[in-house]
Amino acid sequence: MIERYSRPKMTNLWSLEAQFRTWMDIEVLACEGWAKLGKIPKADIENIRTKANFNTEEVLALERETRHDMAAFVSNMQKYVGESGRFIHLGMTSSDVVDTAFAYRLTKSADVLLEELEPLLKLTKEKAQEHKNVPMMGRTHGIHAEPVTFGMKWLYWHDMLKRSKARLQAAREEVAVGKISGAVGHYAHLPPQIEAHVCEKLGLKPDTFSTQVISRDRFATYFCALGMLGSVVENIAVELRHLQRTEVGEVREGFKKGQKGSSAMPHKRNPITAENLTGLGRLLRGYVVPALENVALWHERDISHSSVERVIAPDANILADYMLGRLYELLSGLEAYPERMKENLESLHGVVFSQQLLLKLIEKGMSRDDAYQIVQRTALQALDQKQPLLSLLKNEKKVGELLKPQEIEAIFDPKSFYTHLEYLYEKVLTP
Repeated sequence: MIERYSRPKMTNLWSLEAQFRTWMDIEVLACEGWAKLGKIPKADIENIRTKANFNTEEVLALERETRHDMAAFVSNMQKYVGESGRFIHLGMTSSDVVDTAFAYRLTKSADVLLEELEPLLKLTKEKAQEHKNVPMMGRTHGIHAEPVTFGMKWLYWHDMLKRSKARLQAAREEVAVGKISGAVGHYAHLPPQIEAHVCEKLGLKPDTFSTQVISRDRFATYFCALGMLGSVVENIAVELRHLQRTEVGEVREGFKKGQKGSSAMPHKRNPITAENLTGLGRLLRGYVVPALENVALWHERDISHSSVERVIAPDANILADYMLGRLYELLSGLEAYPERMKENLESLHGVVFSQQLLLKLIEKGMSRDDAYQIVQRTALQALDQKQPLLSLLKNEKKVGELLKPQEIEAIFDPKSFYTHLEYLYEKVLTP
């Protein structure tokens, strides 16, 4: 299922092969740094560059013996390089390689997700403009409130996705650091120039302060951004689930030829994608707490974070990528029903104009409590008796004393709700 929506970029990025490839690149770059300082002879650095390689199966076999993945990897890499391999991993600790590679892959994952967000931002902006003036019922607590437009829904989603992009960009900046500072971070066995060289080549910055590891508050920030992205996707999905309910019926998910909504009831068209995304949002947020708990490590380092990150890093990034793919499918294939929106808008006999009426009576001099009592009573009567609120107001003497018939009718004009629609759009869409 995931392969159907996730782009190969993300799944390949978190493969074991990609992990070892990044480790190898860092080891070679560190050797280059040493060579620039004159610590590795020219012939040896050329030999390292030319012959550097590894074999995944051989590394895994060695790891079963050494019980240490980095030690196994370095041994395997040295085998391919030969005598010059003695310079590989010079002065370094495992986390120099592992953490720098981890940060590098997180930045690349952020780039993939940012790329995936662009078509969603484009689509939601276009749909916001397309449906800008399509009236529909706004709801609070699931109850009819006041009219909005369908375009405003899209505009809201676009705005949230813009913030998701900004959060992800900021998180990318937070994790885009490398660390080649040795066993406890004091550069005792390799100078800062090595770190500077490796980071420059990888497009990272040297970490401001590292112990044996890059501080996990940086990585927690990244996973928090993914969790927020999941919540935004879920927000959109939950809204669309409600709008697809039979009693509402204002939108429907696209339904492809041959698709079946139910094994038992052939008439069903269930909101399966929106429901899937709701569940996946919960799952993606579930990776946030372990990332936060990774921040507190013993002294300069322990490895309690390691097992966590081996699971949450590929899973959370691949899942986020998958969710964006499914969200685009959902939104691009969404079917809208403006006539049904109009029916729902008119279904409560005009009581959704109650605030307009309340404010007009207050404006004319009636106390708020008196005005509220009159409007509430007549509105509930309209609902109970299924009569237009406008007709019932004709029998309200106090209302008639303050408002002329044409003033009352003007209150029930839906256009009055959209006076500042342009302002809303300008706020969200102005770069």
